Amino acid sequence: MAFKRIDRRTVPDTVFEQLVGEVLDGELAPGAALPAERQLAEALGVSRPTVREALQRLAHSGLVEVRQGGSTMVQDFRRTAGMDMLPRLLVRKGEIDHDVIRSILETRRALGREVAALAAERAADGLADVLMQSLEALESERDPVGQQLRAIAFWDLLVDGADSIVYRLLYNDLRAVYEPAVAALAGLMAPEVGDIDRYRALGDAVLDGDVQASRSAADQLLAISAAQFDAFRQQVAPAQA
Repeated sequence: MAFKRIDRRTVPDTVFEQLVGEVLDGELAPGAALPAERQLAEALGVSRPTVREALQRLAHSGLVEVRQGGSTMVQDFRRTAGMDMLPRLLVRKGEIDHDVIRSILETRRALGREVAALAAERAADGLADVLMQSLEALESERDPVGQQLRAIAFWDLLVDGADSIVYRLLYNDLRAVYEPAVAALAGLMAPEVGDIDRYRALGDAVLDGDVQASRSAADQLLAISAAQFDAFRQQVAPAQA
């Protein structure tokens, strides 16, 4: 493992990002002890306070554990890290990780089912008007990227209707990962976000207060992108073999 010396103009963030990369890439394996602060500072060409700050941020992110006596042990991020690591896991070494995309789509589908069901159960007054306006905006949109953004706005309203802070925060995390990639995902998402009939069926089920129909409609809608991605992976698999 070779540490790279740090450009002092970007010291705090660059030290943190380099160490995060070493952990996520497996260069620093779970259970391994990091070098002492002084050794890290010398290897990176930075001050000990800068290293200390980076280690504190790593500990806060669940990537390392600072133990009694000063030793710092690498954690298994799969068991200790939070959703803030998801954007970093999505793109590793300049390439998108297909397994992470699959996981995001699976989580999106599961989350969407329950959000739709809760929205049907708890929908507050006023949801009908804004939801119908959102569907009309989605139907009139022709640009694939614009369709994705309209679909996001639709789901944002359903999350509000679900009235669950935990689902809201989970949705926020997934949205933060998804939004920067809308252009790249246009082809994958087009069949789903262009299926206005399924979006309307979901909206109608929610506004009718039909919990089971809402859950089913959401599952059928979100299954479209999952199926598209599975087909894509099958196509690229032979080329990678």
